[in-house]
Amino acid sequence: MPEQMSGGCACGRIRYTASCEPDEAYLCHCRMCQRATGSVSIAFVTFPLDGLRWENEPDWYDSSPIARRPYCRECGTSLGFMFKKDADKMDLTVASFDDPGRFTPKHHFGAESMHRAWTNTEGLPEYRTEQYQKLVEKWVDATGKFPG
Repeated sequence: MPEQMSGGCACGRIRYTASCEPDEAYLCHCRMCQRATGSVSIAFVTFPLDGLRWENEPDWYDSSPIARRPYCRECGTSLGFMFKKDADKMDLTVASFDDPGRFTPKHHFGAESMHRAWTNTEGLPEYRTEQYQKLVEKWVDATGKFPG
């Protein structure tokens, strides 16, 4: 049964609601996604276009001859990926959802460009944000409190 889920960009200018099957999540490692996001991979979830509603239309970037990507020009948030022609689905970025923890990746795509050292980070030291005192101090100086 499809679920109604909402999300948007970091500054809140772009918001959306999507009706989805949360099973369609995956990690894309292709070079086009790496360059478009500045990251080693991006987490996507696939939605039917007829189940997606934008409260404010996003900005669009033609990232290749075959695809375009929604984003927010104000804060730079990457919101997804869509083929230009014959598209009945689109991929939305998992991290742009209000509750991204609802999704679990089901596969990798673009494996030819995968940076394997970044896919299995089990065993690396883990630090919580509030453990970085300099960052905490900057938040407190700027806003009077640490977000959380």
